[in-house]
Amino acid sequence: MTFAARLDACVEASGSLLCCGLDPDGFTSAVQAERRCLELVDETIEFVCSFKPNLAFFEQLGSAGYAILERLRARVPRDRILILDAKRGDMGNTAEAYARALFDVLGADCVTANPLLGSDSVLPFLQREDRGALLVARSSNPGAADLLDARLESGMPLSARIVELGLHWDPGGAVGFVVGATKPEAVAAIRTAAPDAPLLLPGVGAQGGALEDSVSAGLDARGRGAIIAVSRGIAAAPEGAARAARGFRERIEEVRAAVAHV
Repeated sequence: MTFAARLDACVEASGSLLCCGLDPDGFTSAVQAERRCLELVDETIEFVCSFKPNLAFFEQLGSAGYAILERLRARVPRDRILILDAKRGDMGNTAEAYARALFDVLGADCVTANPLLGSDSVLPFLQREDRGALLVARSSNPGAADLLDARLESGMPLSARIVELGLHWDPGGAVGFVVGATKPEAVAAIRTAAPDAPLLLPGVGAQGGALEDSVSAGLDARGRGAIIAVSRGIAAAPEGAARAARGFRERIEEVRAAVAHV
């Protein structure tokens, strides 16, 4: 089964396109960070198709942070996707070592990858059956425009070239793209260029991304194919993580229903 097919199965099982980000920042100890992450998994599991730990927040805790990631793998059931948000990308054997660490040691179902070093920096992440890589095409941060919106001599934006190359490198159902919800027009453009590829849409909530516009732009022809990542908007929600996750899922489902009706 390809990664894209596994994602479809997880969406079917959960009835959701929502991804809960796990970013344990601001904790004074690894014990507190782990407790919060496990609470978020337990509180939101009913409402999400996936979880997305951002490795930076675990790596800052040293070896204890890696131990948390190993235990998170055991906590996340197999009918949910575990996305390790690492944005790794390096040449040859270094990329292969990153792939072994993320997939074979930490148990990722999918990883985010930086494709700017080219094919040899990405291919090691695409060589495991049923695992996937989401290539950063147009990120959600303000500085993304500095490079990813820049136009090549052909007039094509760099983000579009990343999508073109990513589809060319894909052995089949393994590659997807990261496109920030802070720029729905970029989501629409990349969905047009990659009609069947999974899209991870971060930036909803604390970063100000427009959920409804981005979901509508990111859905594939079957009303799926988009993973809507929310981190602080769930973890720091005053109403609690479970209610926040339920609310985000309901808003996403309303958009899916409206698009299907049209």
